[in-house]
Amino acid sequence: MTAPWPSTADALVAAQEELATARPEPWRPRPGPCASAGCFVCFERGRVGPGAAGDRGWAAACVLVEHAPALSAVVAGRAAAPYVAGLLGLRDGPLLEAAVRQLPATPDVLMVNATGRDHPRRAGLALHLGARLEVPTVGVTAEPLIGRGEWPADDAGATSLLRIDEEVVACWLRARRGVRPLVIHPGWRTDLETAVTLVMAATHGTRTPEPLRQARRAAREARAGATAVATG
Repeated sequence: MTAPWPSTADALVAAQEELATARPEPWRPRPGPCASAGCFVCFERGRVGPGAAGDRGWAAACVLVEHAPALSAVVAGRAAAPYVAGLLGLRDGPLLEAAVRQLPATPDVLMVNATGRDHPRRAGLALHLGARLEVPTVGVTAEPLIGRGEWPADDAGATSLLRIDEEVVACWLRARRGVRPLVIHPGWRTDLETAVTLVMAATHGTRTPEPLRQARRAAREARAGATAVATG
């Protein structure tokens, strides 16, 4: 049985510091179809502040293989901790892991709405979740956490590096022309080149990669359904 997620800030920091020094074998997509998954968590509306322990949450995971129908899993639960930047694993980690483990098959790679090396201890939730699941991961966020760098050119596929001091930790990626770029984070067993290639292949001309977009939709639909039942 998988050990529980760290339950205190000190325990999570210790786990992050250990993960930051890990150097697992790099992963590369094999020739042929790739089972790409995404996972996303959302919390109940109407909250005051960034988020508190006990907030109701809905996490979804979705896996796609070329033209096959998407396979999804959704779990509901309570946040184990308040939102604190750099300690997202305490709040989101258990729900996201549960959703991915509910999928009928293990994906080849997982896209997470969280950071990787762009983190005070160089081990954000995208990296931590991949290590726990033993699945290569890529982080996809709207903004960097602490990395800094100029936006890329306004061309599809354009990138620009994000650094903490002189260390490259992520990059901006313009998925298509005329839209705001996303931040792409190497996660567990992935490098920046692989992460960018995977995300571009999964966008299909949109801004958000399809596995992550479908997971986001599934989580929000589950929240909407639960809210309708509660108020009905």
